[in-house]
Amino acid sequence: MEIDPFIFRFSIFILSIFVGYYVVWSVTPSLHTPLMSVTNAISSVIIVGAIIAALASNSDKIFDNSSIFGFLAIILAAVNIFGGFLVTQRMLQMYKKKKNK
Repeated sequence: MEIDPFIFRFSIFILSIFVGYYVVWSVTPSLHTPLMSVTNAISSVIIVGAIIAALASNSDKIFDNSSIFGFLAIILAAVNIFGGFLVTQRMLQMYKKKKNK
């Protein structure tokens, strides 16, 4: 009996969602800022792969599937990076000592 490759990959995707959820929500607040930094680094690697995917067209058409999905991946990873930097900056502000007036 052979398992359909789509079902196999889909089950791995669902398992990764559950593992990611429990890993992120079990992080203590003091470790959240380094975790965000690592996430930003991973997203920057995703952008490099997305640029390659967006430019890897073999056809003469401007918009094919790889270009559209590559562009969408670039946008989503960029939002993730910039949002991660904003959250990291905000959390670092919480740890700074307040000056007395």
